[in-house]
Amino acid sequence: MKPFVLLASRSQDVAADAEYAAMLAYGGLRPEELVRVRMEAGPLPDLDLDAVSGILVGGSPFDASTPQDQKSAVQVRVETEVSALLDEVVDRDLPFLGACYGVGTLGVHQGGVIDRVHAEPISAVRVTLTPDGRADPLLADVPDTFDAFVGHKEACRVLPPTATLLASSPACPVQMFRVRTNLYATQFHPELDVDGISTRIRVYREYGYFRPDEADAVLAGVRGADVWAPPRILAAFVRRYARD
Repeated sequence: MKPFVLLASRSQDVAADAEYAAMLAYGGLRPEELVRVRMEAGPLPDLDLDAVSGILVGGSPFDASTPQDQKSAVQVRVETEVSALLDEVVDRDLPFLGACYGVGTLGVHQGGVIDRVHAEPISAVRVTLTPDGRADPLLADVPDTFDAFVGHKEACRVLPPTATLLASSPACPVQMFRVRTNLYATQFHPELDVDGISTRIRVYREYGYFRPDEADAVLAGVRGADVWAPPRILAAFVRRYARD
């Protein structure tokens, strides 16, 4: 099987390694079937898109809506490289699934508006499929409504003109969209279980998602969540697009 590529940008090893492990586990992939590229660590290498099954994008501490003059040099480099890659990925309609940061990258690239109007605290929220979502083959194994883990300072307020809305939630109208036939972005995290989000709460307690003294309360709030459906989306993506 041609490998999938995970584009990651978490500089904290604990969070980065946990994200990679979750993508492997819930994608049903072996390590040789998922090549991880840590974009924050250095320039994006040349990717032979003919040699991969598809691209996954993990979450990130980078915010697309941060004013350009306030972004770090690393973030500017990563965004420039990802945008150039997306030029070819979108043109090819290459399988792409971006989780959380995927909304920022694909959304901006396709002309959507990403800002802080629909931010959501770290929590489990109820997500509902649209009629287009219900008809999408990637979502065949999930119910019309399901709980998913979120935690983001920004979101897509205006859907890209090229996109089809697949899922929504009361506080965040754009929870999932598709561009062309094979490119997907989710605001929620299809790779996260309770252990995974608990790790991120501990790692990012100083990053402004909540006050540091609220960490125990945030952890308590996610422990009882029954978030079983979103990983099925990740598994379905791998099954649908794995190729020899």
